[in-house]
Amino acid sequence: MQSAYRRHHSTETAFTKVYNDLLSAADNGQLSAMCLLDVIAAFDTVDHELLQLRLERQFGLRDSILQWFRSYLGDRSFRVVYGAGTSAVVFVVCSVPQGSVLGPLLLVLYVADLVNVVEKHGPRLYAYADDSQLTLHLRRDELAASIERLERCIDDVDQWMSANRLMLNVDKTEWLLVGSRRILSSLDITRPVLQLGRNTVVASDHVRLLGVDIVSDLSLDRHVTNVSASCFYRLRQMRRIRRSLD
Repeated sequence: MQSAYRRHHSTETAFTKVYNDLLSAADNGQLSAMCLLDVIAAFDTVDHELLQLRLERQFGLRDSILQWFRSYLGDRSFRVVYGAGTSAVVFVVCSVPQGSVLGPLLLVLYVADLVNVVEKHGPRLYAYADDSQLTLHLRRDELAASIERLERCIDDVDQWMSANRLMLNVDKTEWLLVGSRRILSSLDITRPVLQLGRNTVVASDHVRLLGVDIVSDLSLDRHVTNVSASCFYRLRQMRRIRRSLD
């Protein structure tokens, strides 16, 4: 369910998969709880020792190949030069290099176990690099129990991330209850909440998934309106630039 850095996969295929599953569940008379997880500086906090252990024990890299990765990750440093001033040298003990060929792939391998953590609770995990979405399909009479399952799942995800030197940003966690307008209008509660530790996360009426605005009834009207407004603004800017050049 990882769509990043794979052949024939992109943000478009990732979004299409998630959106199609939500529509299929709605057609079957189900609700869907979709939670968007935010990880703080995922590329910058990858632990080198844990990554090398995972490459060896889970993916079978050994001997000279594993030494290549150790050489690639190790002995990195940086300093900041501003004007005539130069900072002290800082040695990099974690992270994978962003903007590199191997960096994103190593991140995907590092977080691969997260799928198993999620699926034992029932939801499905969709991912694009460090952007992760949990989706749980449910019947209307299962709402309360399903919210509790989702809370336990996110709690386990948080613990897994802490054990692997990553940090879940609960303050930026969003979730959305999705379904047909008929089923949504029949609910006793329209804005259910997730209790994540000390944080209470109220269900949103819309979320932005991989650049696309999704609302509770799965209408794309909001997204179309936003894209149209953006295009109209850019067109006006281009006309102003042309007039200034003339």
